[in-house]
Amino acid sequence: MKIIRTEDNPSTTPPAAYFTGKVSMASRFTTQEPARVGGAIVTFQPGARTAWHTHPLGQTVIVTAGTGWAQCEGEPKEEIRPGDIIWFPPDVRHWHGATDTSAMTHIAIAEALDGVSVDWMEHVGDDQYLGPLR
Repeated sequence: MKIIRTEDNPSTTPPAAYFTGKVSMASRFTTQEPARVGGAIVTFQPGARTAWHTHPLGQTVIVTAGTGWAQCEGEPKEEIRPGDIIWFPPDVRHWHGATDTSAMTHIAIAEALDGVSVDWMEHVGDDQYLGPLR
């Protein structure tokens, strides 16, 4: 058994190249081979979101607080709320984050394939981010 204590795993600010707005990551974890899962608790302040990205084996997001938005490329933007579980299929371009008026926290979980769990792309522009909901 391995326990990662909160005091040994402080919250960090992720790279601005991958996020827009104020974002913090807490409780980051990765597992040792042969396991390949990793994740974090991510908090987005109003207006904050990820850049477009994909995951080679998909991603699960579990909303724990606030209200957010998520979108897969070519599909309408969706509202996500506490208790919602979102599955982004492998290699599907998507983004997720807070709404423009509400913060949102989620647990993000993804597996690595050949040591890679995410492929980051360009930022989500305000026109896309503020676009219509489903």
